[in-house]
Amino acid sequence: MSTWGGHRTPAGGPPLNVSPTITLGPVAQLRLALNQIDSTVGDLEGNAAAVLRWTRHSVEQGAHLVAFPEMMLTGYPVEDLALRRSFVEASRTAVRDLARRLADEGLGEVPVVVGYLDRCAQDRPRYGQPAGAPQNAAAVLHRGEIVLTFAKHHLPNYGVFDEFRYFVPGDTMPVIRVHGVDVALAICEDLWQEGGRVPAARGAGAGLLLSVNASPYERDKDDTRLELVRKRAQEAGCTTAYLAKTGGQDELVFDGDSIVVDAGGRVLARAPQFEQCCVVLDLDLPAAAATPPSGTVDDGLRVEHRVLSAEPLAPYEPQATGSEAPRMEDDEEIYTALVVGLRAYAAKNGFSSVLIGLSGGIDSALTAALACDAVGAENVHCVAMPSRYSSEHSKEDAAELAERTGCNFRTVEIEPMFAAYMGSLELTGVAEENLQARLRGTLLMALSNQEGHIVLAPGNKSELAVGYSTLYGDAVGAYGPIKDVYKTNVFRLAEWRNRAAGEHGRTPPIPERSITKPPSAELAPGQVDTDSLPDYEVLDGILKRYVDGDQGAADIVEAGFDPETVRRVLRMTDRAEYKRRQYPPGTKISPKGFGKDRRLPITNGWREG
Repeated sequence: MSTWGGHRTPAGGPPLNVSPTITLGPVAQLRLALNQIDSTVGDLEGNAAAVLRWTRHSVEQGAHLVAFPEMMLTGYPVEDLALRRSFVEASRTAVRDLARRLADEGLGEVPVVVGYLDRCAQDRPRYGQPAGAPQNAAAVLHRGEIVLTFAKHHLPNYGVFDEFRYFVPGDTMPVIRVHGVDVALAICEDLWQEGGRVPAARGAGAGLLLSVNASPYERDKDDTRLELVRKRAQEAGCTTAYLAKTGGQDELVFDGDSIVVDAGGRVLARAPQFEQCCVVLDLDLPAAAATPPSGTVDDGLRVEHRVLSAEPLAPYEPQATGSEAPRMEDDEEIYTALVVGLRAYAAKNGFSSVLIGLSGGIDSALTAALACDAVGAENVHCVAMPSRYSSEHSKEDAAELAERTGCNFRTVEIEPMFAAYMGSLELTGVAEENLQARLRGTLLMALSNQEGHIVLAPGNKSELAVGYSTLYGDAVGAYGPIKDVYKTNVFRLAEWRNRAAGEHGRTPPIPERSITKPPSAELAPGQVDTDSLPDYEVLDGILKRYVDGDQGAADIVEAGFDPETVRRVLRMTDRAEYKRRQYPPGTKISPKGFGKDRRLPITNGWREG
């Protein structure tokens, strides 16, 4: 376990003071513990054990209020498990049991805020509402009891979020009084949307707004997140703590990046990215009014107030005064997200080793480097499967990567199998090319079945977009680590990984020739990708607008791209939808990855341009 408090400040980091501290009236002190940790969907027992373990750590740090992320007990997102009554009831039972266990282990005197799956007992079934009225909820546990529960008020229904499908909203403004401070409580989207609990916290006179979150990672989201928290703190008129989870769940990766700012937007503490930790922070907060808030506030939210400890603490010398963890540069951040996503997927699904078809090209090279960093080189098994069209330099580059990283490596020639097929079938062109990819896929799955490794598919987002991924061939695998990475970014990440290794005095894992040589599938004599595709800078520029930005052909042409190239790329992208439906899951790093983010019909007569 690690604690992120005021005992260190990042060298060369930005100044913490961005605006004057706002202090109104009498001041009360409170030591807050934000547990930025991971959870696993469905593992109620394991998640509860983590809450106990990290609560004990928080209490040992002298915390007066302890918090855990959104849906900590159930994991997030639970998807259709929310519609299963047995799972909802198991979650409700787990939170009651957790309250008792905390008290039994001597931790009951400190209030604990923890997310879980609940249901609204008062709500009546109606059209358009999830059966059973499940709720994305959180509970305040204190002295062996659940003293307060509340549900997320704003339900996101965009991108990967389907919360209108799963949940009914909460309609209260929950406030707890802890050592003379009124703490308003919120859940994730309650901060991202205008109105609701943020202005309601001001209306309730809260001294602290605490939001628990499970906010998935996307490129550049950390900058957006910081500005959001600053803005909401100013709107709420009080110090605001944004606690986020870390780890991975299927295609989602969570980067943590928990933030505490004061009422004026000054950063008091910011947690490391992609790390489990406990942020402990001593806060000077406005003392609560003598009369607890009541009635309704903004958006018609009904105040639910609980007094847990009315009197302020005796003044003490702050020990955790806050610090801001250094931010990662963009390429390091993306690379780390890919490592964390792969590591979580393998571990949470019971795999300790991975299997990769290593061609000597850039995609499989980056996939292998990510795998070595995620699960350890000793658990990475690479197989070179050359054919009659494989170049000598590609064979050499595959072997060199294995030597540089220390991963397991073997070579299995596919030429005898390929010759046998070609002797029985007169195949030419694309059919001949795809046969080689499918033979390799069959070999990988056979080795996976025999040896128990999880197969990684090395396809990138550019290839998936235009259909340059052979079904039952290079699309074979249980996970696609670079599925959401455009080809131009594949090169950037490879270069960053090598540069980072050199800066730390280690051997760069990816052979330089894998980065510099023209990309090629090597399925035909002298073949290179640009024989049938635009240059990747052009291709990715078009795809980012079409796939990520939902721009039409006219808008993309207006941005300066050749009209015929745009039409050809968009036509290839539309025709490949059926392939993408069959591709394995992979870590999402962009605002719109292939999967839940982008849902288009396979049978579709509409064509752009």
